[in-house]
Amino acid sequence: MNINHNFLRKFDGPLTRDLVLAPGQFGLGQVPKHSQPDATTTTVCGFCSTGCGLNVHLRQSEAINLTPATDYPVNLGMACPKGWEALTPLAAQDRVVTPLLRGSGIVRSIDWDSAMQVFTLRFKAIQDKWGPASIAFISTGQIVTEEMAFLGALAKFGMGMLHGDGNTRQCMATAATAYKQSFGFDAPPFSYADFEESDVIVLVGSNVCIAHPILWQRILQNKRKPRIVVIDPRATETALAATHHLPIRPKSDLTFFYGVANALIERQWLDQSFIARHTVNYPAFAEHVSEFSISRVSAETGLTREQFSSFIHLLAPGNRVSYWWTMGVNQSHEGTRLAQSIINLALMTGNIGKPGTGANSITGQCNAMGSRLFSNTSSLLGGRNFASAEDRSAVSKILGIEQTLIQTQPGYAYDQIMDAIDAGEIKGLWIIATNTAHSWIDQQAAKKTLSKLDFLVVQDLYHSTETAALAHMILPAAGWGEKEGTFINSERRIGLTKKVRKAPGQALSDFNIFRLVSQYWGCGQLFSSWSSPQAVFQILKRLSKDQPCDISGIEDYRHLDRLRGVQWPWADPHNDPPVHRSLFEDGHFYHSDRKARFLFDRPRPPVELCTREFPFILLTGRGSSAQWHTQTRTGKSAILRKLYPADPYFELHPEDARRYRINSGDLVTIESSRGKLNAAALVTSNLQPGQIFMPMHYATTNLLTCASFDPHSRQPSYKYSAVRIYPAANGPVAF
Repeated sequence: MNINHNFLRKFDGPLTRDLVLAPGQFGLGQVPKHSQPDATTTTVCGFCSTGCGLNVHLRQSEAINLTPATDYPVNLGMACPKGWEALTPLAAQDRVVTPLLRGSGIVRSIDWDSAMQVFTLRFKAIQDKWGPASIAFISTGQIVTEEMAFLGALAKFGMGMLHGDGNTRQCMATAATAYKQSFGFDAPPFSYADFEESDVIVLVGSNVCIAHPILWQRILQNKRKPRIVVIDPRATETALAATHHLPIRPKSDLTFFYGVANALIERQWLDQSFIARHTVNYPAFAEHVSEFSISRVSAETGLTREQFSSFIHLLAPGNRVSYWWTMGVNQSHEGTRLAQSIINLALMTGNIGKPGTGANSITGQCNAMGSRLFSNTSSLLGGRNFASAEDRSAVSKILGIEQTLIQTQPGYAYDQIMDAIDAGEIKGLWIIATNTAHSWIDQQAAKKTLSKLDFLVVQDLYHSTETAALAHMILPAAGWGEKEGTFINSERRIGLTKKVRKAPGQALSDFNIFRLVSQYWGCGQLFSSWSSPQAVFQILKRLSKDQPCDISGIEDYRHLDRLRGVQWPWADPHNDPPVHRSLFEDGHFYHSDRKARFLFDRPRPPVELCTREFPFILLTGRGSSAQWHTQTRTGKSAILRKLYPADPYFELHPEDARRYRINSGDLVTIESSRGKLNAAALVTSNLQPGQIFMPMHYATTNLLTCASFDPHSRQPSYKYSAVRIYPAANGPVAF
C-alpha cells in the first residue's frame, strides 16, 4: 500500500487537537494552562433537537464552564440539565485516547498509521472476496452536518459501499417519510414561535416536559391561554400539566384520527377553499374516513364519547390549531400513515402556513435533520433522490465526480443492514457515534447479529459502550465541544457548534478520521476540496442550491454565528432572514403540481398482541430530562445521575400490583418471548391496567422489545411489546 506519510503527519503532534477556537475567530491555536477566565463565546448544544444556544466561558480558549444564552432565539436563556452538564462527559475516564485493536481476546493500543492500514486492508479484503455490498456503515444524528456529508460521500462514492444508514432511522424516519410523501419534501413546516401563537396545542405521543423541556417553556409563554391536549396512553408529566388528556389505548391512534377527520367532515368544519386549491385526493380520503364513527372510535380507543366530542369542539373554525408529535407516533408499526393522519387534519382545516398552526414533528437528536438532508443515506445529498438521473447529474457536477460513482438506489435501511449481516451478506461494518448493541430493537438478537461480522469498527468517544465491547477495532473520536460544524434543529434552524476544548490523547474529530480514511483508501484526491468543515459547508451550500432546503444565502460560519442561527430555506445573500419563519404560507408544496397529498390506509393491528402467556403491553420512552438515549454521555455526570434512578424500574398500575401482590420497590422479572430482565416496581395510576412502562435508557430494556417495522419508513416500533411479570425470586405465576 502506498502511504502518504506527509499527509499522515498532518494528524500527528500538535494538530491532533484539530482546530482550536480562539475567542471571536476560527483557526489554529494551543490551549495555555493556568490562565484566568478571559472570554465567552457561543455554541449550540449537542444533545437533543431543540438546538439551544449556550454561552461557553473560556480560559485562554479552553472551556471551563457554560450558561444558557439569553439572546439565542431557541431557548431564550433556558437550558435543561443535559445542557448545563454538556462539558462534563468530555472529561470522562473511559475516553478512547488511541486507536484500539482486538486480537486473540487482547485489546492493544496502536498508532493511527497502523489503524488505517488495518482498517483499509480488512475492509478491502472483504470487498474483494464478497463484493461491494459486503461492507456497510451505520452513522448517527449526533455528529455535525459536514461530517455526515463527508462520511456518506466517502463511503458511497469513494469506498464503493452500497449500504449505509444512521440511527436517525430509529427516531425520525417516519416523520421524514410522511413529509416527503405528503408535501413532496422532508419539510417540518413550523418554527418554535408557533407554540406561542396557537389557540389549541395538540401533543401526540409527546412527553415534551421530559423530552424537550425548553419547548414546554415556549408553550408556557403563550399569551393566548391555549388549550393543551395530550394524546397518550400514559398520564405523563406533560399530560398532568395539560388542560386535556386523552388516555388512548396503545396503537389505536390511527382509528382515532380518522374518526376526528370524519367528525370534522360531518360538521363541515373544513377549509374547502384550501382543500380545492392546495391538495390532492381529498374525496377518496373523505370516503375512507366515513366508516370511522364515534361509536367505532370509542370502542377501539377506549375513550368515552364525551372525551371524543370535547376534543372535536376544540378544533372548531376560528381556532389556531397546531399538532405536534414525537416518538409515540414515529416508533410505530404504522407510523407513516399515523403521521399523515395528523397532516391530513391540518390540511383539511387549513391549519398550515399560518401562525400557531401546522402538522409538526419534533425531532429527536441534535442533528437528525442534518442527517435526513445531507448524510447520503436514505436521500442523495441535499434531500435529492438517488433514483433520479437529474439529481445524480446535479450532484456529480457539483462535486466534480463521475456520475457512475453515484448509485441509483439508496441502499439498505438499518434493519435491512442488520438482516443482511445475519444472513452473511454483509461481513464488515463501520459504526460511527451510535450504540447499536444497546439501542437496537430486540437487543439479544442484535448482539448475536453483530457477533457474526468478520470485521466491526466502532468510532466513538468511549471504549465502554456495549457496541465497543464487540468491536474488532475502536477509533478514538472527538466529541461535541472538541470540534466545529453545524447542526440543524427541529425548526430547521442551522446552528453553529464550536471547538472549545482539546480532544484527549490521539483522538481526532470524525471529520479528520474521514480524511485519513480517504487518503489510505486511495480516494483522497476525490475529496481534495473537503479540507475542513468550513470548506464542506460551502459545498453543502452548492448542494442545497435551488432545493427546498436551500442555504446558499448563508455566507459562512461567521455570518451564521452573527445571525444566531438561520432556518432553511434561505437563499438571499444580500439580506438577513427573519428570526422565525414557517413554511407554506403561500399554500405551495414541493410536489411538481405544488399540492399536498391526502394519504391513508386501513389501520392494522400490532405485529405482536397480548396473550394469556404474555398479558401486558410494554410501553417504552424517555425517563427523565437528565437522561439521553443509551446514557453513553449523561451517565458520565454525577449531577445528572442524581436526577434519575440508577437501576432499571418500571411503572405498574395499582390494580395489577394488587393482583400480582407487588409493592413499589419490589424486584420484579419482566419477560417477553425474546428475553427477560429484573427491575424495581413503581406502582402508579399514571398508566392503565394491563400496561407497564419502562424507560428506554437502561441497558436491558431492549431485551424485551419486539422487532417490527413501519413498511414505509422502516422505523422500528419500540412502543408495543407483549410481556409478563412475576416476582424476581419466583417463576411465572398463572392467573
